[in-house]
Amino acid sequence: MSESGEADEAMEAEFDTVAEWTAKVAVDLGSDYYIPAGCRGSGSPAALDWLIEHTELAAGQRLLDCGAGVGGPAAYAAQAVPVYPVLVEPEAGACRAAQTLFGHPVLRAQAAALPLADNSFDAAWCLGVLCTTPAQTELLEELHRVVRPSGRIGLLAFVANREIPRDEFEGNHFPAPEHLTHLVDGAGLVIEEQLCTADLPAIPDGWNERVDAVEKALTERYGHTRAWQIAEEQSGKIGDLLADGGLTGELLILRQA
Repeated sequence: MSESGEADEAMEAEFDTVAEWTAKVAVDLGSDYYIPAGCRGSGSPAALDWLIEHTELAAGQRLLDCGAGVGGPAAYAAQAVPVYPVLVEPEAGACRAAQTLFGHPVLRAQAAALPLADNSFDAAWCLGVLCTTPAQTELLEELHRVVRPSGRIGLLAFVANREIPRDEFEGNHFPAPEHLTHLVDGAGLVIEEQLCTADLPAIPDGWNERVDAVEKALTERYGHTRAWQIAEEQSGKIGDLLADGGLTGELLILRQA
């Protein structure tokens, strides 16, 4: 299999097949598990609370979740504020999973070509998505376009603090810190706030217990499958890099320049 074929397989496993399995497991476990299951890999309560505060989300606003996956972060915001989220996600399985769990509007589309009107959202999130596409400038330009001029854009970016071999992380494009700044500047945006995820408060025990229960059920049901094994291998490699500082998770608040 070619490198691009392996990358496609890894992305499909994580964001399509496993996403749909996650929804099935959450439904069986019960509604208390929906949001923690839907946030696996894309947001902790402390990170989402920080984003809600610093994007200045207010009740009744329209929030775009770009590359929304299973939809947990958007559902968390809708429960906390509440806002009206719209999800954009390229993988069919994740779209179906988000509809199953949360019922918010979901559009199947690429982040670099949003089928949305200019200035049609009060704020946007894009969590853990930037490193999954080579079209990083286009993604940020699209977020700039669809968020009203005074609105904020919340970003979770995984940033490379040393050279990371591309052949070990198929389909990932981790920007170095200086390149991330260059991308933001090139899209006509500025960084208003930034926080390393390592500096966030600890995840509550109750949340972790629900995530662990989802993970256990997924492993028991699908651990024998290639899709689960590929997704877990990729997740494990990224976890190792986060642990040793090769990668850091960075929360950013962007606004128009």
